[in-house]
Amino acid sequence: MTDPHTDGSTSDEFKGFNEARRLMWCHEARARVHEQLELTAFIADADVAAVHVDNTTRADRVFLVAFNQTGQQVGIDTLYIDEPSQRLDIAPEFDHDFTNMDVVPTSQLEQAIARENGWVVNLKALREYDPLADRRAAQRAVFLAHLQDMIKNGDVRGFLFGRGESDDTDTA
Repeated sequence: MTDPHTDGSTSDEFKGFNEARRLMWCHEARARVHEQLELTAFIADADVAAVHVDNTTRADRVFLVAFNQTGQQVGIDTLYIDEPSQRLDIAPEFDHDFTNMDVVPTSQLEQAIARENGWVVNLKALREYDPLADRRAAQRAVFLAHLQDMIKNGDVRGFLFGRGESDDTDTA
């Protein structure tokens, strides 16, 4: 009898598919963090440098605490989670650890981080985020990941880059 959970997706045959799926999950996480935090006043408030996201205490809501550059609390908000797709899971591109955000020692922000009940969004990184550019980049990356499988399987023998004008396209 075969295991129903074994679909061969870990084989090299689906390497590009798995990469495309990972790329989409990452894009969706970035877009979700941006969309959800835009519902608050924190992005527009220049005094807010970081937001602690407590996404572990309750399943139906996310508690947000805003901090200024010196790590002192400057605001709070709550986002209600109606759908699992609204969860604010870690997006490394915005996380204070991955963006090397400075945290003032013994500040309220450092204390919030030490509690380990969520993650911290670096608002500088979030404010610089361009959702449209990210969507286009994710689309290209997902296409290329799928193309890898299709070329390997013989489903694709060649393709064109460009917008279809014959004089400025490259054939691969």
